[in-house]
Amino acid sequence: MARELGARGMKVLVLEARGRIGGRIEPGTLAGEHIELGGGWFGPGQDLVARELRRYSLTTTEDVHATRMVMPGPDGYVSHSPQEAGARLNSLFADFYAGSEQRFERPYEPLYRKDLLSSVDRVSLADRITQLGLSGVDHDWVSGATSVFAGGNRTGSLTGLAQWYQLAGGTYDRFLSVMSQLPQGGMIAILERMLRESGATVSLNSPVTAIRERGGLTHVQVRGGRVYQAPVVVLATPVNMWSTLTFEPGLPKVYADAAREGLGVPHATKLWLRVRGTSEAVSAQAPEGAPILLLIPQKQLPDGRIFVAFTGPSLDVSDRQAVHAAVRGLLPEARVVEYRAKEWHKDPYARGGWGLRRPGQLLRQLPDIQQPFGRIVFAGGDIASGWNGAFVEGALESGFRAAEQAATLAG
Repeated sequence: MARELGARGMKVLVLEARGRIGGRIEPGTLAGEHIELGGGWFGPGQDLVARELRRYSLTTTEDVHATRMVMPGPDGYVSHSPQEAGARLNSLFADFYAGSEQRFERPYEPLYRKDLLSSVDRVSLADRITQLGLSGVDHDWVSGATSVFAGGNRTGSLTGLAQWYQLAGGTYDRFLSVMSQLPQGGMIAILERMLRESGATVSLNSPVTAIRERGGLTHVQVRGGRVYQAPVVVLATPVNMWSTLTFEPGLPKVYADAAREGLGVPHATKLWLRVRGTSEAVSAQAPEGAPILLLIPQKQLPDGRIFVAFTGPSLDVSDRQAVHAAVRGLLPEARVVEYRAKEWHKDPYARGGWGLRRPGQLLRQLPDIQQPFGRIVFAGGDIASGWNGAFVEGALESGFRAAEQAATLAG
């Protein structure tokens, strides 16, 4: 967005709350290797990301392919081949998302079949599991897979995940493929190049506390009291942060409701692990409520392997023994040497994880939440039309739209 505005000859000031750029994209290291504490993956069909990679001549690598999958069984966990587990997951989720191919006939235009959405938009993922009468192993396979993305199946909406499913091509293996590629240098490499090209001025450690419209200008106050003035402001924070800001005049209902309800998932912990005792590229999935919901193999090391995991709220990642026990519950042969965790729901400038619409929000929010209010333009992956929430593709989509809106308002 800053790059697009700069290209239109506008002078851009970026007020960044953190001491770094990137927001929910955050690079890090573990065992001397680059890791992504926030967003990092993309995949086929996410053309805006691919276009940026070509623009900056950045290459990509394929994520590690699992050689074995550990899944819930009748009496504990059972190993399957990736082909066997994938076939079963495809079948289960074909039933789970049945009808979504009509409801999201044009998944980049989520309201195209608005007439079909009213009966399902208030259905939560937990409601859908109940509707299907899933029990036993089927229940555990589905509930675990959906809760990873929703931060809790009662919180996430069926339409939220169903739209992603159709964007990916309408099968579960295609859905997983959109989290299969990694940019050279991590996702931050794209942002750094965009920012350099923009020519924007960046003020780090400048969290905004208030946005006020006065005399045809917007007045933006940051912590400490300093105020900046501009003809137009683009608010590119997670929706979960809106409730921390003062707006004058106050926000209309669609924005105020979103601020109160939130859009970022309520629990989102990404856990990177250096493990000894196994170097096998094994993945594991657990039922909702388990300490670790999903374990994914990453780079092989001379003495083991790096894994990335997504945890449930029952795991206290500050408790090393609990982390070790949770990993061994899925991989008994594994021994955790070191780990890094990022609890996005505790991050003061995110207050939640990636965005996933709650039940009822799609029809109540779009397209109004994407429109400017006065001289404030709203941006961010949480409110994208297509790959909203958990995907850099959606952030790019929203950024391009916001740049057009801001340029129009600025005259």
